[in-house]
Amino acid sequence: MHTLEAMPRAAAPPLPLTEREREELLQVSKLRSTPQSVALRIQIVLRAAEGIANKVLARQLSTTLPTVLLWRGRYQHEGLAGILEDRPRSGRPKEISAEQEAAIVETTLRSTPEDATHWSVRSMAQAGGGSVPRACNASGKSITSNPIGWRNSNSAPTRSSVAKVRDIVGLYLHPPEHALVLSVDEKSQIQALDRTQPILPLRPGLPERQTHDYERHGTTTLFAALNVAAGKIIAQCQPRHRH
Repeated sequence: MHTLEAMPRAAAPPLPLTEREREELLQVSKLRSTPQSVALRIQIVLRAAEGIANKVLARQLSTTLPTVLLWRGRYQHEGLAGILEDRPRSGRPKEISAEQEAAIVETTLRSTPEDATHWSVRSMAQAGGGSVPRACNASGKSITSNPIGWRNSNSAPTRSSVAKVRDIVGLYLHPPEHALVLSVDEKSQIQALDRTQPILPLRPGLPERQTHDYERHGTTTLFAALNVAAGKIIAQCQPRHRH
């Protein structure tokens, strides 16, 4: 009696790639503004052109086989444009327009409800605000039951607050070429505290231990800037807060 053994499946052929296309991919991958998702797709294409098997490629890049097949096929049929942008995903259509989103954000910034000091998600929905959480996510605002959960900006009242948010987020996502985009903030009056005794590290069966009392060493001010493209923070503490 003979048994039939399954033939091993042949590896996919190398992805055709010209030298010009390779240089184009490498140039895009080196841009500091290139998102990590696009950089991963470029690595998939470059390594697929080297003839690396799809399963091996997925393991090397810590991703899944369907992801490798998706972007390999997308580049093969559409070129670089096929991997630079995501296609609209299927799902429930958007229930609120951009004008409604702007109206909700303007309402939370410029008015208060009759029986409360601030708007909540439920009170805004009852007032006819529509899909409030979606609008807040789109604008970068957070409406919660905590009145200090977010801050109103009264600067430049002639400009729409939604337009300002979109300008800033757009700058973060698509900065000009060779531009350095920094998100700067400060935290003043930080108390510099120190325990009266050294902290005892954790041991098997014992948690980390520290004294209940502490010593005050005054206050400091933290100035920090986030390099948006590189994801690095530049920080410095100063004893005094000056302009």
